[in-house]
Amino acid sequence: MSKKRLSKRDANKNITNKEKMLDDNDFIVSKTDTKGFITYCNQIFVDMAGWDAGDLIGANHNIIRHPDMPKLAYKVLWSTIQAKKEFFGFVKNLRKNGGFYWVLAYITPDLDLNGNIIGYSSFRRKPPRSAIEKITPIYKMLVDAENRGGMDASEKLLNEYLKDNNTTYNELVINLQKDIRI
Repeated sequence: MSKKRLSKRDANKNITNKEKMLDDNDFIVSKTDTKGFITYCNQIFVDMAGWDAGDLIGANHNIIRHPDMPKLAYKVLWSTIQAKKEFFGFVKNLRKNGGFYWVLAYITPDLDLNGNIIGYSSFRRKPPRSAIEKITPIYKMLVDAENRGGMDASEKLLNEYLKDNNTTYNELVINLQKDIRI
């Protein structure tokens, strides 16, 4: 009998405000297939997510999707990596116990010798607290827009925010990481 693949439907619905923080030198590493199912994860990922490694391998990566994250963030992520480009972003992840942890994510497509995408690799580290403090209200604004008007409303709001601040999404992430005022 094959094991059930876990996904966001299996994630804890009792969300808490309990944060677990990465250590300064920690790196989370995971790999997925082209559909987002985890094929590899390191022990730091296991520890931070709070799931057993056996539960994570084969699970959809969205099992750690926190409800405070705008859906638009994942739309941007997927469109970027499916275009064979690198993605950088701040992500609030959900732990098995309902708590959370923040990461600065770097995600890249894995290509075969013919340039076809065969999977994705993700490397995450501890983001600066200043970046979390600045991105949190932006994410809340986008989630609120999604709740009112769907992804189109969220995307319009993000585009207006970027235009008003004379920046791009990538520049926003880089500047927050470097603690440059936006």
